[in-house]
Amino acid sequence: MGMTMTQKILAAHAGLPAVKAGQLIRAKLDIVLGNDITSPVAIREFEKEGFTGVFDKSRVAMVMDHFTPNKDIKAAEQCLQCRTFAKRFDLDNFYDVGQMGVEHALLPEKGLVGAGDCIIGADSHTCTYGALGAFSTGVGSTDMAAGMATGETWFKVPEAIKVHLTGKLQPLVSGKDVILHLIGMIGVDGALYQSLEYCGEGVAALSMDDRLCIANMSIEAGAKNGIFPVDDITKAYLDGRTQRPYTVYEADPDADYVRTIEIDLSSIEPTVSFPHLPENAKPISQVEDIRIDQVIIGSCTNGRLEDMEVAAKLLEGKKVASHVRCIVMPATQEIFKTCSERGYLSTFIDAGCAVSTPTCGPCLGGHMGVMANGERCVATTNRNFVGRMGGITSEIYLASPAVAAASAIAGKIADPRGL
Repeated sequence: MGMTMTQKILAAHAGLPAVKAGQLIRAKLDIVLGNDITSPVAIREFEKEGFTGVFDKSRVAMVMDHFTPNKDIKAAEQCLQCRTFAKRFDLDNFYDVGQMGVEHALLPEKGLVGAGDCIIGADSHTCTYGALGAFSTGVGSTDMAAGMATGETWFKVPEAIKVHLTGKLQPLVSGKDVILHLIGMIGVDGALYQSLEYCGEGVAALSMDDRLCIANMSIEAGAKNGIFPVDDITKAYLDGRTQRPYTVYEADPDADYVRTIEIDLSSIEPTVSFPHLPENAKPISQVEDIRIDQVIIGSCTNGRLEDMEVAAKLLEGKKVASHVRCIVMPATQEIFKTCSERGYLSTFIDAGCAVSTPTCGPCLGGHMGVMANGERCVATTNRNFVGRMGGITSEIYLASPAVAAASAIAGKIADPRGL
């Protein structure tokens, strides 16, 4: 029996000729990632176990992206702990205020991850890097601590689901709509501890930003990871960006999948996930008038340059509804700079938006957009659980940057194709 992409990468990093679903393996790691919330826990475990060094200072990355610039004393102490650790072990990839970005946008941009890599991060959305043909997955802070010290961790090899994509996306439909549509089909546990392996001629119609978004939210279907084949679009993104050689893996023709899901990209319309689960997805044509109080455009899911471009084009020459707070967060300093050069920041400000330094803050109800009880938000983030963004009775509607921008203007959830 052949192997899937994920299984091939895991076999290579375990030093085995082959692996199969359910097998327990010990694999070498290419990158270990933490942020300002999860790294302090890992550092305490690292020190408690008596580790005296990291396995490779160029392969441990820490990004201060949730509460920086620091929102309170606790956040400042957490970042100081990370800063001290990074200085102690001379980490090459420590990103603080002025250099940091949203971690899952920053690492690909910096060329730290590549095709064929095996990556863990103490953040569930580490699965983002599957867009580049890597195996990447979220782990707990204890596993991060062991990974930093040894450069290895254990995995149970996942089963796989084939997601076969055909067709092309309609205008103002994006990767966010695709993944919300998929989660709506299979549910938040539809791929529990399985690999979502995207394939088919439709892949070529998806930009790298689309793929990064889709891989990012694969965890919202319960998946261990999401992964895309490496094609010319992937190579164009990686070449000249990655800091080390990469390896391209392809699924065997006889690879074993527990099921196959067919998605015609041309049939997908702008999609919105209603509270309080990402699986509560509805096409925009089925959404009735829902008044909103806030819009968030950004995050590790949709804070990339294409997201900013779509939002700016829709907001250009228009105004955010008077009762709506619209907060825009480019995901990295480089994206922020490019937005400035292209005039997007002026467009956002002229429309009445607040533009923020890169941060994950509002996504988890931390800062820069916390909601009061009873308020509603259209967010390009990835989770809409109860109380996720503030008050326990607040509501989050997940959507694409296009839907978010159109909704900010209309003051209610709106179809961007109607602007």
